[in-house]
Amino acid sequence: MADMMQFDLVSPERRLASVEAREVQIPGADGDMTAMPDHVPTITTLRPGVLKVAHAGGTDEYVVSGGFAEISGDGVTVLAEEALPRGELNQDMFDRMIQGLRDRHAKAKDAYVNEPGPVDEAAKLLADMVAVGSEMGLSSN
Repeated sequence: MADMMQFDLVSPERRLASVEAREVQIPGADGDMTAMPDHVPTITTLRPGVLKVAHAGGTDEYVVSGGFAEISGDGVTVLAEEALPRGELNQDMFDRMIQGLRDRHAKAKDAYVNEPGPVDEAAKLLADMVAVGSEMGLSSN
């Protein structure tokens, strides 16, 4: 069993990370998961949350708003809708992320009047991001 694997995190704006990692904690849409070297191949969607990467130099944390993670036996690639290092998240950025999710929820309510599934999913994404902000001491006015 290998003790390290390749980890890459990419958002539409930039590549945030490319390191050899021991483990990656992923905020999956169906529940949190930890990927380690030789993990069974998996593709999962992300929910808003904090993605943690343990590597030789310590642990890095990134706030993600959604996207996909592809786990293979030798690495993890995350394609995030929006991502930034946890230390870069400030109130203005958080407000922008929350507003985007509120807009998404409002559109779902308009488009799916008698179909609660998509509306509930949008509400869950918003609630997850509010929880991330609360954990970091940010307000979701």
